[in-house]
Amino acid sequence: MPHMLPLVHSGAIGSDLAIEQDHGAMVRRTVLPGGVRVFTETIPGMRSATLGAWVGVGSRDENPEHAGSTHFLEHLLFKGTARRSALDIAEAFDRVGGESNALTGKEFTCYYARVIDRDLPMAIDVVLDMVTSARLDQADFDMERGVILEELAMAEDDPGDVIHERFAQAVLGGHALGRPIGGTPEIIEAVSRDAVEAHYREHYTPAGLIVTAAGGVDHDAVCAMVTDAVARGGWDLAAASSPVGRRDRFAPVEATATPETRIVKHELEQAHVLLGTRGFSATDDRRAVLSVYNAILGGGMSSRLFQEIREKRGLTYSVYSFGSPSTETGLFGVYAACAPGKADEVTRLLGHELERMAEGVTPGELERAQGQIAGSIVLRLEDSYSRMSRLGKAELVYGDLWSIAEMLDEVKAVTVDQVQALAADIAARERVSVRVGPA
Repeated sequence: MPHMLPLVHSGAIGSDLAIEQDHGAMVRRTVLPGGVRVFTETIPGMRSATLGAWVGVGSRDENPEHAGSTHFLEHLLFKGTARRSALDIAEAFDRVGGESNALTGKEFTCYYARVIDRDLPMAIDVVLDMVTSARLDQADFDMERGVILEELAMAEDDPGDVIHERFAQAVLGGHALGRPIGGTPEIIEAVSRDAVEAHYREHYTPAGLIVTAAGGVDHDAVCAMVTDAVARGGWDLAAASSPVGRRDRFAPVEATATPETRIVKHELEQAHVLLGTRGFSATDDRRAVLSVYNAILGGGMSSRLFQEIREKRGLTYSVYSFGSPSTETGLFGVYAACAPGKADEVTRLLGHELERMAEGVTPGELERAQGQIAGSIVLRLEDSYSRMSRLGKAELVYGDLWSIAEMLDEVKAVTVDQVQALAADIAARERVSVRVGPA
C-alpha cells in the first residue's frame, strides 16, 4: 500500500521527495533556488492539468494598517503586469477553453488555472507573471475598491454568508480567525494602495511561494518552467533561502464562546438559524472521527437532522451540520432555514440532536457514514483541480500527504465508541446561537 508522504520545510535547495500513489499516480516535491516549492501529481491518462500558485497568507495575517489587503490583492493581481493587461490575462485562458480564478481564505491565498495539458506552459507563464509582477496601479486600485464593495454588499444580501460570518465572530471573539475574509466596507474604504503594496512585498516572496500542479504534468518540466517564470518576474533566486515555515498548530486561541443568541434583522421570507461551538483543528487526530460524526448528524439525506427536522416534521428545506477547521482551532455547527414562526422550535431541535448524538450511534449508522465518506473522497479526487488543491493544503496545513487508500483505511477504522466520545465532547461545549431574518 502507498505510504504517507512526509513534508518538511527544512529540506536543502534541490532536495526531492517522490512516492507512487494510487493507480500509478506519482507525487513529487522539489525545493527550488530561493525556497520556491514545486509539488506535482502526475496522473496517467488525464488530459487536463491544474496549476495553483499558493501563498500562505490569509485574512488572519493582516496587521491593522494592512486590513483588507489580502482580498484586495486577489482582485488586483488580475488587473495586469508589466507584460500583460487585464484583457491579455483573460484572453489567454479564453483562447484555449481554460479557466482561471483565485480564492482568498483566512490562512492562505491561491491563484489557479485549469487547462488542457498542452497549454500548461502558458498557464504557468501567465499565473506566475501575475504573482511576481503585479502592476498595482492607483487607477486599478481605485476602480477595484468599488468592485469589492459591491461584492461585500452582495454577501450582506445573502443570509447564508451573513450567518456564517456572524457565527465565526461570536465563537472566536476578537481572534484574527473571527474576522471576515473579505473585510468590511469600512476597512475597504480606509485601506490605501501603499498599504496593499506593502502587504504584497512582504508576503509574496520566493520562500513563501508554493506551486502545485496535477493531472497530465511532468514534474521536471514544471520545475524548469516555474524557475524561468519566477526569474522573468524579477524575483531573486540566487540567495539561499529555506521555505517559510508552517503555522504553529499549538498556538493558543484564547477567544472562548459564551452562551448567547445573536439576532441579525433582515427582511427575508425565512429565518436562518445556526447553533454551534468551537470545533477542531485541521490536524486534530480525530479528524476522521469528526467526518463520520458529521455524516451521521447532518451530512446527507439519511442523516439525523434531515430525517428528524425535514422528513418527519416538514419544518425546513435546508438543514445540515458542518465543520470548519483552521490551524489551531475550528468551528462546528448545525444550520437550518425555516418559517420565522418556527425558528425557536427548529433551534431547540438542532440542540436536541447534538445532545442525542452523545447518547450513541448504531453500527448501521456508522457503516452508512463510512460508505458515504469513502465514496465522496474518491469522487472528489477524480479531477485535476481537486488533486492540485490537495497538494497545496498538504504543504501549507497538514505537513503530510495521505494516499487515497490510506484516507479510506482511516475512515474505515473509526468505531462507534470513538464517535460517541467525540459527540459527548461537542455536546458539552458552550454554544452560540445566531439567527438571521425578520425581527
